[in-house]
Amino acid sequence: MKRLRRALVLLLLLVLLAVHPIYAGVADRVAATFGLMTADFAHAFQPIEGVVVSVEGPEIFLDVNASTGAVLGQEYTIFRKGEPFAHPITGKLLGRYEEILGHAQIIRVYPRFSAAKYLALPDTPRPRTADGARITRARIRVAVTPVMDMTTTQGDVRRVPFLIAAGLEQSKRFQAVDPLAVSDLFASGVVRVEDILARPERAQRSARNLELAGWVVPLLLDRRGTIYLDVTYISAITGNALFSRRLPLISTSGGEDQRFPWEPRPED
Repeated sequence: MKRLRRALVLLLLLVLLAVHPIYAGVADRVAATFGLMTADFAHAFQPIEGVVVSVEGPEIFLDVNASTGAVLGQEYTIFRKGEPFAHPITGKLLGRYEEILGHAQIIRVYPRFSAAKYLALPDTPRPRTADGARITRARIRVAVTPVMDMTTTQGDVRRVPFLIAAGLEQSKRFQAVDPLAVSDLFASGVVRVEDILARPERAQRSARNLELAGWVVPLLLDRRGTIYLDVTYISAITGNALFSRRLPLISTSGGEDQRFPWEPRPED
C-alpha cells in the first residue's frame, strides 16, 4: 500500500512539473533568460556623444541615429560648455566647464537624427543649437526591485534580484545597488514595486534615497500557459519606463544548478 501511495505521489509531482516547469529552478531559469537580455540593456545605454541640432517647443532634435547607437527610450544629459580651464602651473588646457540644462528622452529615431522629449532642470536656460548631449561613459547606477510574480506557480524568486544585479554588473555598463539594501526598502513598506511601475513621482522620490539613475523591474507573466520574464527600466529622472524586454523562460538542467554532487537539487 505504501509503495502504491509513493508511486501516486511521484506521478502527481511529475504531472505538476510537466504542466508547470517553472516549479523547478525558477530563479536560475530567470537568470538564464535575463542573460539573453543583458546585451540589449547594455546597448541601449552605451556611451554616446551628440549635439542639439534644433529646438521646437517641448521637443529637441539630436544628431544621433540608429547607426550611432540611438534607441527609443534612451535618456541623454543635455549640457552647455562654458569657459575653458587650464592647469595652474603648466597652463595646459584641461577642458571646459559644463552647465547641465536637463535631460532628453528619445521618442523617434530617423535615418540622420532623433527627436527627443526635453525635460528641463529647474532654473536653467533653454537648450540651443550646438549644446551637447551625452550618455555617460561612467557605469549607470541602478537598483533591481523584487520580482512581481503574476503567475500562479508560486516559485521561490527571492534570489532573482541578486542574479539580475550580477548580470548587470558583468555587462560593465551598470553599477547595481546592493540588493539587500533594496529589498529592505521594499520590505519596510515605504515603497511597493507597483509604485515604481505606475507612479512616476514615487519612483523618482525613492530613487533619490539610493542615488539611482534608474530602476530595473522584473516581472513573471503567464500567457496561455507560457511563463515570460518581462524586465523594464524605469528612469529615476522622470519615473517613466524607458526600455523593456520580454522573453519566455528558458530551461536549465537541474545538474547545472548543483555546485557539488552531494548537494540536493534546487527546488526554488
